[in-house]
Amino acid sequence: MKKSLTLLITLIALPIIGGVYGIIHDQFTYTISHEYFTKFKFYQFGLADVGNEAILPNPRLSVAIVGFLATWWVGIIIAIGLCLTGLLQQDHKRMVSTIIKATLITLSTTAITGLIGLAYGNLYLTKTGVDWWLPDNLVDRNAFITVGSMHNFSYLGGAIGLVIGIIYQIAKAVKNKKERNLQAIPS
Repeated sequence: MKKSLTLLITLIALPIIGGVYGIIHDQFTYTISHEYFTKFKFYQFGLADVGNEAILPNPRLSVAIVGFLATWWVGIIIAIGLCLTGLLQQDHKRMVSTIIKATLITLSTTAITGLIGLAYGNLYLTKTGVDWWLPDNLVDRNAFITVGSMHNFSYLGGAIGLVIGIIYQIAKAVKNKKERNLQAIPS
């Protein structure tokens, strides 16, 4: 019963955490390239009609909406992966502990990978060019590419972080089982 409650809480909490991560991420990237949002993301998420540039009355709020909508669903995928792996734990306390640690591993990996993408975009892609769609009327093409790279790497980081989090949970379950088996052997 307690493991079921842990599953439910995780399935609710991680999409929210994922959405909040997206809000913070996009506030940061908006600071680097507002054009990435005003000439691309606001249209992509239906917050503005397609035109030269979306000038919204409260762009930071719109960026927060985009950030949440772009990442909450990733939280569902991560929650499912971490919940299923969490079931390997002996009891709900270990399940909660490993899911929390695996979530922190996933978030950290996502952030680090996103920062690598930021550097890669800024130091390499801005010089070599990209084959992505770029708006014709960009004022700061390099900032747009840098932010696009960070966004792409961040999704990759979420996937890598999920795999590492799952591996962590499996390793913990195996270690705990070995410890239980050693304790069960009479001296």
